[in-house]
Amino acid sequence: AVADPVSMLPGSLGRESWCNEHDTIHGRLDVIEEKVIKTVEHLESEVKSLLNIISETSNIPIAPGTPLIDISDGKY
Repeated sequence: AVADPVSMLPGSLGRESWCNEHDTIHGRLDVIEEKVIKTVEHLESEVKSLLNIISETSNIPIAPGTPLIDISDGKY
């Protein structure tokens, strides 16, 4: 019988186990990537919705003499 040359190489005893672990890791990374993509899509949708709300409310007329609040000054 002819011996399998790959199985005769030093360190090849754990090759199948390593390949399975490698495949498992790639499978987990694929799941994580899919979750990240879905999360980003959800966040994009939320930001778009918030921007629409802001643009709609920014058209509300302000009564004369009403002090303006700068929300970007760090006090709020």
